[in-house]
Amino acid sequence: MATLGTRLYTWLRGESVGEDEFGNRYYRDRGVAEGRRRRRWVLYKGRPEASKVPPDWRAWLHRTIDEPPSWSPLPAKDWEKPHLPNLTGTRAAYLPRGHVLRGGERAVATGDYEAWRPDG
Repeated sequence: MATLGTRLYTWLRGESVGEDEFGNRYYRDRGVAEGRRRRRWVLYKGRPEASKVPPDWRAWLHRTIDEPPSWSPLPAKDWEKPHLPNLTGTRAAYLPRGHVLRGGERAVATGDYEAWRPDG
Protein backbone atom coordinates (compact mmCIF):
# COMPACT_ATOMS: atom_id res chain seq x y z
CA MET A 1 0.00 0.00 0.00
CA ALA A 2 1.24 3.49 -0.81
CA THR A 3 2.15 5.95 1.91
CA LEU A 4 -0.23 8.77 2.75
CA GLY A 5 2.06 11.26 0.99
CA THR A 6 2.14 9.22 -2.21
CA ARG A 7 -1.62 8.77 -2.19
CA LEU A 8 -2.17 12.50 -1.66
CA TYR A 9 0.32 13.42 -4.42
CA THR A 10 -1.36 10.91 -6.75
CA TRP A 11 -4.82 12.31 -5.99
CA LEU A 12 -3.72 15.94 -6.46
CA ARG A 13 -1.22 15.69 -9.32
CA GLY A 14 -1.51 12.22 -10.85
CA GLU A 15 -3.05 11.22 -14.16
CA SER A 16 -3.85 7.53 -14.49
CA VAL A 17 -2.38 5.96 -17.62
CA GLY A 18 -3.21 2.30 -17.08
CA GLU A 19 -3.21 -0.87 -15.05
CA ASP A 20 -1.33 -4.13 -15.55
CA GLU A 21 -2.47 -7.74 -15.16
CA PHE A 22 -1.35 -7.76 -11.50
CA GLY A 23 -3.60 -4.82 -10.59
CA ASN A 24 -0.76 -2.29 -10.27
CA ARG A 25 -1.82 1.20 -11.36
CA TYR A 26 0.49 3.57 -13.27
CA TYR A 27 0.46 7.36 -13.18
CA ARG A 28 2.20 10.42 -14.53
CA ASP A 29 2.06 14.13 -13.64
CA ARG A 30 -0.97 15.95 -15.04
CA GLY A 31 0.44 19.27 -16.11
CA VAL A 32 4.13 20.02 -16.31
CA ALA A 33 5.91 23.30 -17.00
CA GLU A 34 7.56 23.73 -20.39
CA GLY A 35 10.92 21.99 -20.64
CA ARG A 36 10.30 19.66 -17.68
CA ARG A 37 9.72 15.91 -17.78
CA ARG A 38 6.61 14.31 -16.35
CA ARG A 39 7.17 12.09 -13.33
CA ARG A 40 6.04 8.48 -13.71
CA TRP A 41 5.19 6.12 -10.86
CA VAL A 42 3.36 2.97 -9.89
CA LEU A 43 0.98 2.20 -7.04
CA TYR A 44 1.32 -1.49 -6.29
CA LYS A 45 -1.66 -3.66 -5.54
CA GLY A 46 -0.94 -5.25 -2.19
CA ARG A 47 2.56 -5.45 -0.83
CA PRO A 48 5.09 -3.39 -2.85
CA GLU A 49 7.30 -5.70 -4.89
CA ALA A 50 9.26 -4.30 -7.84
CA SER A 51 9.41 -7.67 -9.58
CA LYS A 52 5.61 -7.50 -10.00
CA VAL A 53 6.09 -4.83 -12.69
CA PRO A 54 5.89 -6.45 -16.16
CA PRO A 55 8.68 -5.65 -18.66
CA ASP A 56 6.60 -3.35 -20.87
CA TRP A 57 5.52 -1.21 -17.91
CA ARG A 58 9.07 -1.19 -16.55
CA ALA A 59 10.24 0.14 -19.92
CA TRP A 60 7.70 2.96 -19.67
CA LEU A 61 8.62 3.80 -16.06
CA HIS A 62 12.32 3.99 -17.02
CA ARG A 63 11.56 6.06 -20.16
CA THR A 64 12.72 3.41 -22.61
CA ILE A 65 9.39 3.85 -24.41
CA ASP A 66 7.32 7.05 -24.58
CA GLU A 67 3.74 5.76 -24.63
CA PRO A 68 2.27 3.65 -21.82
CA PRO A 69 1.61 0.03 -22.83
CA SER A 70 -2.11 0.57 -22.18
CA TRP A 71 -2.16 3.12 -25.02
CA SER A 72 0.13 1.38 -27.50
CA PRO A 73 0.91 -2.21 -26.48
CA LEU A 74 4.27 -3.64 -27.43
CA PRO A 75 4.09 -6.49 -29.93
CA ALA A 76 4.52 -9.86 -28.24
CA LYS A 77 7.27 -12.13 -29.54
CA ASP A 78 6.51 -15.82 -30.04
CA TRP A 79 9.42 -16.77 -27.74
CA GLU A 80 8.25 -14.65 -24.79
CA LYS A 81 6.96 -16.32 -21.65
CA PRO A 82 4.33 -14.73 -19.40
CA HIS A 83 5.81 -12.44 -16.76
CA LEU A 84 6.16 -13.89 -13.27
CA PRO A 85 7.16 -11.95 -10.17
CA ASN A 86 10.13 -13.10 -8.09
CA LEU A 87 8.90 -16.18 -6.24
CA THR A 88 11.84 -16.49 -3.83
CA GLY A 89 10.58 -16.98 -0.28
CA THR A 90 7.13 -18.12 -1.36
CA ARG A 91 5.61 -21.59 -1.55
CA ALA A 92 6.02 -21.47 -5.34
CA ALA A 93 9.80 -20.89 -5.18
CA TYR A 94 12.05 -23.22 -7.17
CA LEU A 95 13.72 -25.86 -5.02
CA PRO A 96 16.33 -28.05 -6.75
CA ARG A 97 16.64 -31.77 -6.06
CA GLY A 98 18.40 -32.33 -2.76
CA HIS A 99 17.21 -29.07 -1.21
CA VAL A 100 16.56 -29.44 2.50
CA LEU A 101 12.97 -28.18 2.10
CA ARG A 102 12.41 -30.86 -0.52
CA GLY A 103 13.49 -33.69 1.72
CA GLY A 104 17.25 -33.24 1.48
CA GLU A 105 17.74 -36.50 -0.45
CA ARG A 106 20.53 -36.22 -2.99
CA ALA A 107 21.88 -38.72 -5.43
CA VAL A 108 25.09 -40.46 -4.37
CA ALA A 109 28.25 -38.98 -5.87
CA THR A 110 29.46 -40.95 -8.89
CA GLY A 111 33.18 -40.43 -8.41
CA ASP A 112 33.63 -38.22 -11.47
CA TYR A 113 34.32 -35.22 -9.26
CA GLU A 114 37.71 -34.37 -7.83
CA ALA A 115 37.86 -31.68 -5.15
CA TRP A 116 40.19 -28.75 -5.78
CA ARG A 117 43.28 -28.65 -3.63
CA PRO A 118 45.73 -25.76 -3.57
CA ASP A 119 49.19 -26.49 -4.87
CA GLY A 120 51.76 -26.48 -2.22
